[in-house]
Amino acid sequence: MAISGINTGLIKINQNPFQKVDANSTNTSFANVLQGYLENVDTTVKQASDLTVKAAAGEVNNIHDVTIASQKAKVALELTVTVRDKALEAYQEMMRMQF
Repeated sequence: MAISGINTGLIKINQNPFQKVDANSTNTSFANVLQGYLENVDTTVKQASDLTVKAAAGEVNNIHDVTIASQKAKVALELTVTVRDKALEAYQEMMRMQF
């Protein structure tokens, strides 16, 4: 009895949503890195949304892929919101400083 793999190739389990950003480039500015991170988060959320729509239409055979993609999108968004909140908090703290 042959056992086939359960990975359908729709998503990569160990894929980091921020891995496409090249932070080691000599021309990389903070704004470019931040923009790259946000684009990757957006792509992750869109992939999860697409898989959810396909699951609702009955086009997905493995519901685990949908669940994993949704959780990855959730974690990526939570990280993005946390970084935004910390950056805003740091900005507000700098504005309160007296020179």
